[in-house]
Amino acid sequence: MIILSVLAVFSGSCKKKIMVDGTPECLGKRITTFDKEQSCEDIRVDEYLFQSKPVYLFEPGTCGADFTTEVIDTDCNTLGHLHGIAGNAMINGENFSSATYVRNVWHR
Repeated sequence: MIILSVLAVFSGSCKKKIMVDGTPECLGKRITTFDKEQSCEDIRVDEYLFQSKPVYLFEPGTCGADFTTEVIDTDCNTLGHLHGIAGNAMINGENFSSATYVRNVWHR
């Protein structure tokens, strides 16, 4: 019994991808694709409130200086991209700095 407990702890300590409940269904597929396409170890998806609606930022991590952060709505439609070489901060004609952080919904 002790051996099984130890094995359960070690198998559970492997890098697990975490996604919180209450996120849109389409987000799961987008996150799976995002996870496969990105090479940084610190990628994540965060939820913000922007223009009175929830939006999700697909943060590509810190291993590339010119990466852009995709912003999507609850239907998984792309609203735009932030940062990158151009330093874009506008989504739907508004500076994204007005957004309010809600929570992290997934990280590698």
